[in-house]
Amino acid sequence: MNFFTHVLHLVGSGAVAYISARNLRDPLTRPNTLAGLQLAESGSVPFLETLSKRAADEGDAWLAEKLARHAADEKRHGQIFAHALKQLNKQVIDFKNLPKPAETDKQDKPKRSPFFAAYFEGYDQAQLKPENIDWNVFMASTYILELDASKDFARMANVLPDDDLHSANLKKGMLSVANDETGHAAYLYEAMQRRLSAAGVQPLIDEWRTRKINAMLAMAGNFLQGKPQPSLVQDGAPVEMPEPTFAK
Repeated sequence: MNFFTHVLHLVGSGAVAYISARNLRDPLTRPNTLAGLQLAESGSVPFLETLSKRAADEGDAWLAEKLARHAADEKRHGQIFAHALKQLNKQVIDFKNLPKPAETDKQDKPKRSPFFAAYFEGYDQAQLKPENIDWNVFMASTYILELDASKDFARMANVLPDDDLHSANLKKGMLSVANDETGHAAYLYEAMQRRLSAAGVQPLIDEWRTRKINAMLAMAGNFLQGKPQPSLVQDGAPVEMPEPTFAK
């Protein structure tokens, strides 16, 4: 990674950390932030489970076990954020009950977020399905996301006050998530080392680091245009949820 790319990485990471921490600390934006985190963590579970089965079918028991553990972690992370929302009497909206798009919109293809459109530029949806995705693409792209997420979750956790029970519990949960993400990045790095030469890993990481920077710039551009962020929460239903566990 050259010096200019490194500087952009530092600036972009700092900006994301500031915005994420601010949105989590602010009571007005915390519910939507938690909902977004819940959807992101829980949404990756089927993808990882399918990849685990694929690795097993291909005879890589080590990778299959790591991916299965990864999927279980992400499921637990989703439960942590769902519980935090419940403490605020909120829950993720039921997308099935949202108004259906007009007839004129049905012909439109689903649009990727600006971030992922830039991050996976050059790849179509079929190439990114768990049944088809190139292992090196999956490992390197996910390694970057997990490595950065581990730091982002820790930063967000550290802005939460300790003198409020709900915030203290959320802080504990987020630090647990950050620790898990560090572990995910570690096994993905090892997985790349098992498939590539030592000289082959770093260029792959550099490529996806550059893609991540471009993706953050695209996301920032979307933000500066003032495009409204959709609400992801609704008032919570009065149901009992088990307390999430933070450590295994």
